[in-house]
Amino acid sequence: MREVFHLKLPATSANLGPAFDTAAVALNLHLEIEAEAAPDFTLSATGRDAVACGRMEENLILQLYRHVSMLHGKAAAPLRLCVRNGIPLGMGCGSSAAARLAGIALAVHFGELNLSGDEIVALAAHLEGHPDNVSACWFGGMTVSAVPHELSAPATGTSASVMFPKVSVARFDVSPRWRPVLVLPREAVRTEESRKVLPGRYSQADTVANLQHTALLVAAFAAGDSGLLRSAMHDRLHHPYRSAICPLLPELQEIRPEEGLLGVALSGAGPGVLMIVERSLNEDLLRRLLRNKLGGLERVEVVFCEFENQGKTSRVDCW
Repeated sequence: MREVFHLKLPATSANLGPAFDTAAVALNLHLEIEAEAAPDFTLSATGRDAVACGRMEENLILQLYRHVSMLHGKAAAPLRLCVRNGIPLGMGCGSSAAARLAGIALAVHFGELNLSGDEIVALAAHLEGHPDNVSACWFGGMTVSAVPHELSAPATGTSASVMFPKVSVARFDVSPRWRPVLVLPREAVRTEESRKVLPGRYSQADTVANLQHTALLVAAFAAGDSGLLRSAMHDRLHHPYRSAICPLLPELQEIRPEEGLLGVALSGAGPGVLMIVERSLNEDLLRRLLRNKLGGLERVEVVFCEFENQGKTSRVDCW
């Protein structure tokens, strides 16, 4: 009997301004995978960045599939993989989190591993180094997540007995009155580069300011309160330092808060920018605002999308 495993994972936008490595929201741009056992590994890819997604070498999905199988003492059975990618790469939209979760999910399914969803998220957070993107990708909606301090000094080992710190997750559906808009530059920035510009220490004043705004951010998403969201998306821990290598952010932050514009923040580590707007805000009006501020739209891509409350989906077809 032929068995085909289908998996669909959403893009994510993390930090949301002040909630550094803590909060994220899922977007309806997806990584979709069709996989089945095969005599040899094969990989085909369509969609965004199809050439990069279709490379067998240094492919994050395949790396994680093999790694997790090995961790649990299983041979990584060859697969035929068909990938359709809708997540921008290198733009701060959670492409690595989706790929890691995909690799783990493939290992769990084809290796018949006894891992729960919470354990899959814990392993992915361990590999990512932070839990925000993987939590929103797996569970959907807006998530706030935290791990014990052990995540910064992760467990090591190569057996099924390895345990990874549990991720505590609070999840909220996003208000249907809100809509995300991504503004993406033409050139990507590696997350490693974006992390290098951050200081090793922060002042008490900056730390307290971000705690205050993160609390407001969570309350805004929990209540669907647009007024609170307008006040919440201000950051002093990473925006000031990343603006030099993510110049779209300071440019877009200068747009006057027209009625319907709720917040502007780096998407994850950038260089893409997430704008949250009221659904009633006219797309043509927003494009005109962006065109006027940026002197045209030739150097960016504007992606009007939706928040994704579903999270990951999977199914198995048998023929």
